[in-house]
This record gives sequence, C-alpha cells and structure tokens, in this order.
Amino acid sequence: MVSNRQLVRLAQQGDRNAVAELYRQNQARIYRYIAYRVGDTAVADDLTAEVFVSMVKNIGRFEDRGRPFLAWLYTIAGNIVKMHYRRQQKVAFEPLADEMIDHEANPAEITQQRLTGDRLMAAMPHLSEGQRQVILLKFIEGFDNAEIAGMMGKTEGAIRVLQHRALLALRRVLAEEVVVA
Repeated sequence: MVSNRQLVRLAQQGDRNAVAELYRQNQARIYRYIAYRVGDTAVADDLTAEVFVSMVKNIGRFEDRGRPFLAWLYTIAGNIVKMHYRRQQKVAFEPLADEMIDHEANPAEITQQRLTGDRLMAAMPHLSEGQRQVILLKFIEGFDNAEIAGMMGKTEGAIRVLQHRALLALRRVLAEEVVVA
C-alpha cells in the first residue's frame, strides 16, 4: 500500500491516480467535518468539492513538515467554511439533515442521534474556533489527542486543555438550554 507521503509526492509530480487516491482516502472525513460545521448537506457537498479543487491547485505548495496531510486538508476546509459564512453573512449552525443520520438504526436510536446532533449544533457557536475543531476531531472524527495535536500544530497537553475547556463550555451551554427550554 502506498503511504500518504508517497501519494502526495506522486500528486505533486502530476500523477492523476495519486490525486484520485488522496481524494478517495480523505473525502468522507472532510465532508463530515464540513457538514458538522454548516449543517446543510448540499452546502457541505459544495464546500467539500471546493476543498479538493483547492488541494489540486495547491498540492505543489504542500510541504511535509511532519504533520499529516489530512491536517492540511482540515486547514483548507476550515478556511473555506469561514469564507462561506463571510459570504453568507451568517454564523449559525443548522440542524443535521436526514441524510446524515444512520437509517439502519432503530427509531429510538435515530431520535436520540437527532436530538444529540441538534443540541450539539446549537451549542457549537458558543465555543471558540479551536474548541469546535477539537470537539469535531475528537468526538465526531474519532482521532486521539496525539493525532489532533499533530493536525492542529499543538502539544498533546494543549489539546487536553482545549478539550477540557470545550467540554466545560458545552456543559454550561447545554445546562442553560435545559433551564431556558
């Protein structure tokens, strides 16, 4: 199997198959990351496409500095989401669309997933950008702290602190929601 580093080098040399493989390996994660940020599957599709167009245009500028290639893609995705919100003049998270829910689950699980997703989406704007990124990478994407540290260019200790603060902020926001509701 060809490593990500090898694929990137091949892609930088113009190998279309390497570009296609980088897309295949990373598209689902980038899509999920964006979908949780924008809450709209059609917009997430469009923005994900923008990420990979940007990847193709800028692959020659990518420098391997020890961080995973996926971290570079997450950076591009984060910037594209920010540009999207600037264009839209709104910074609101919307509920998850039906297409993003596992329809193989039983109705009780689907309902719980939807409630959890809706509550999480409503709470996300109350977090800092770094806190949102840590929550998405840790609990949605399933990365461990070492991987997140590598992607975000921080130490594992800094990631633990950021995650702790994010969880405290989420707890506070969700507790206020219960009182208000």
